[in-house]
Amino acid sequence: MQADDDVAYAPAGEVEQFCRDVFVAAGADEATADAATKAMMHGSRLGVDSHGVRLLDHYIAAISGGRVNGHPDMRISQSFGAVASLDADHGHGALAAYRAMDRAMELAETCGIGAVSIRNSSHFGAAGAYALHASQHGYIGLAFCNSDSFVRLHDGAMRFHGTNPISFAAPVSGQPPWLFDMATSAIPYNRVKLYQSLGRELPDGVASDANGKDIKDPALVEMLAPLGGEFGFKGAGLAGLVEILSAVLSGMQLSFDLLPMNGPDFATPRGLGAFVMAMKPGAFVPDDVFEAGMRRYLEVLRSSPAREGSKVMAPGDREWLVAEERDRQGIPLDPATQDAFARLAQRYGLTSPV
Repeated sequence: MQADDDVAYAPAGEVEQFCRDVFVAAGADEATADAATKAMMHGSRLGVDSHGVRLLDHYIAAISGGRVNGHPDMRISQSFGAVASLDADHGHGALAAYRAMDRAMELAETCGIGAVSIRNSSHFGAAGAYALHASQHGYIGLAFCNSDSFVRLHDGAMRFHGTNPISFAAPVSGQPPWLFDMATSAIPYNRVKLYQSLGRELPDGVASDANGKDIKDPALVEMLAPLGGEFGFKGAGLAGLVEILSAVLSGMQLSFDLLPMNGPDFATPRGLGAFVMAMKPGAFVPDDVFEAGMRRYLEVLRSSPAREGSKVMAPGDREWLVAEERDRQGIPLDPATQDAFARLAQRYGLTSPV
């Protein structure tokens, strides 16, 4: 273990094994432990720390309290052509999303495209994990999920949408996938919690108090701003797109009707919806045409002129660099996560990686 100020670094393999062991010790089945750990490690390896292993404590509270079913019987509840619906049986959202994307890829292999709506799910972490899963198997992947209200509308002064992420990934021959993963809020709420743990101020214009007034102290945040700053109607519109795909299309609750992620009720299932899609590039154009187009696009993008002191990067480039660094240096764990790991290790008779 290495330490840098208040942040501790632990080998990725040790962190991954610890997380998986905690899930099993808390009563989750092997499939849930594997999927939830894989999704969290995606966040921590690629630098999406707000949706990385710092979520372990929350997930264990949800499973222990009964909100999340640690032994779900997930099944395809209906199917029509290239479309299917997955009932997640209130299991972990990561297991549901990976299962749904696997089904979407099966449909895409036959139909060229596959779309799966997910119902009775729970928080699934970083949407990019599931789009990336598809791209690593040669498909274009998309993933969406709504969440409980924490984001005001443009010029609004009440919580309306969730952070409602959008993710898209495309395979690139001989290179890591093109990976785009964004919240439709200015920042995700978990980043507010991360900044609070690290004692940092928030950037301008990303969060508000209860009256919609911008603030920078993460401890005082009551709402997030929609993506777009002065043009926040764009972020609010994108959040609505996610709301329709995730909640309306699955028959699940809208963001403002969902129980809060952070409790206090950890016994009642939240019934989240989500939506994933896979596309087979070779169903649209010959594979070599698609591969040449992606290579050409990225070659010109990365070689295009940059502003002074800046570097042009493709979506995913930063994440792959961070992953390489963290494979060497270890996974950074903020103070709150270190404390949570220590408590969980003591509770279940395990050894914390920090």
